[in-house]
Amino acid sequence: MKLKKIFLVFALVLVANIASAFTVRYYNKDSKKHTMEVRSNGSTQKIEFNSSSTSSATVQTSASEVEIKTECGWVKVKDGAKITIQNGCIKID
Repeated sequence: MKLKKIFLVFALVLVANIASAFTVRYYNKDSKKHTMEVRSNGSTQKIEFNSSSTSSATVQTSASEVEIKTECGWVKVKDGAKITIQNGCIKID
């Protein structure tokens, strides 16, 4: 019985970590793929935007807002935002 409870707690923690992802919907007008640095909760990660496409990109974080480093500087983006990428810069729609 104790083992069952431990397993249940472990499963809940695992699900909580999976659910803590930051997602942004994007349209990349550029004909090149962009890999940008993302800053959240004191750590940095990379996010990729495929060339000439509309899609979603995700990074693992519990933050509701992150900063993305573009060719035009740092941009604050909220979770679930829709953005357009043009000339390496991000515009929030």
